[in-house]
Amino acid sequence: MRFIFSAFIALACTVAGSAANAQRRDTPGEFDFYVMALSWSSGFCETSGDRKGKSQCDIGRNLGFVVHGLWPQNERGYPSSCSTFNRAVPSTAMALARSIFPDDGLARHEWSKHGTCSGLDPSSYFRATAEARDKIKIPAQFVSPQEEISTSPQDVERAFQAANPGLRPDMMSVSCKRGVMTEIRVCLSRDLRDFQSCREVDRQGCRTRDITVPPVR
Repeated sequence: MRFIFSAFIALACTVAGSAANAQRRDTPGEFDFYVMALSWSSGFCETSGDRKGKSQCDIGRNLGFVVHGLWPQNERGYPSSCSTFNRAVPSTAMALARSIFPDDGLARHEWSKHGTCSGLDPSSYFRATAEARDKIKIPAQFVSPQEEISTSPQDVERAFQAANPGLRPDMMSVSCKRGVMTEIRVCLSRDLRDFQSCREVDRQGCRTRDITVPPVR
């Protein structure tokens, strides 16, 4: 009986400790920096978007890099879904989001999972997302390519580095799936003024030597 009671106390302490850690980790406004995730639309569509029937994959939209999301990030790991109080995003905030995200569903998802951790209200979060997007200059060769590009993750990073003074390889990563570029992630300071070193994000980037960049649709 004494053993069972001791085991119960140990389990309760472990659960309580885990809950406390989760609460600290997922407190709105407590994070180290932001990650601006820009999805390569045709790469996303080729690898998963077509299968999901996403409207951004419709032929004729000519979408290149589009906003995936602005993510509060820590040096190790990241907070998510910091509010369990689900409410509809105000219509005024959604009107702003429509000028930033390729579809409403993505905007709502990004607010719920990441925006709630920013410490901002929905409209302020979407405005910050637009500010972060505008901070990053897209290299000319990736603005609206009409033919497939064969390249490497390193060359994509070099192109972004050349187009954005102050941006270094350890401040970004290129994502790929089945050898197709799907996204670039750029790290920014909390005030969005400067690029930010983010070694964990950098390490998670695509390690394939060669990738393809599908043309816009």
